[in-house]
Amino acid sequence: MSSNTASTRYPTRDQIEAIFKPMESGDFPKTLEHVDPNVDWTVMGTHPCAGNYKTLADFKTKTLDRLGKIMKPPGISLRVRNVIGGGDQDWAVVELIAAAECKSGLKFDNTYAWVVRFNDQHKVVQVRAYLDSWMVKQAIEENEAPSHRAPIPEI
Repeated sequence: MSSNTASTRYPTRDQIEAIFKPMESGDFPKTLEHVDPNVDWTVMGTHPCAGNYKTLADFKTKTLDRLGKIMKPPGISLRVRNVIGGGDQDWAVVELIAAAECKSGLKFDNTYAWVVRFNDQHKVVQVRAYLDSWMVKQAIEENEAPSHRAPIPEI
């Protein structure tokens, strides 16, 4: 991996892969050190975590922390499958594969494409995250507080 950051304005493909690599062992804080506190992070889809978050703290609380609470130990692992872009481009795509199991036993083997924009300090300032909405919805519905649905009457 190249350690020369002065040759390109934005992180190279190898540097981007290294930024996201710690999530493979569950070390999300190490990766999030490379995200601007005022990141504009949009989680696409039609599920309870979908939305546009204007700060890293808000994104973390409403997505990563929420999902983390419903997973069996050791939690979610995100492995980098591919990186496209970087170097002379501020935008890159990071393809990620999740490995986790919900407390309900649901396998959380989601896949992600994070479209990320870097500034010239190599910080992530914008993200559009694409994922399997159904899986997130099912994981939350099966593992958060019990349903408030009325019981089905017996006949």
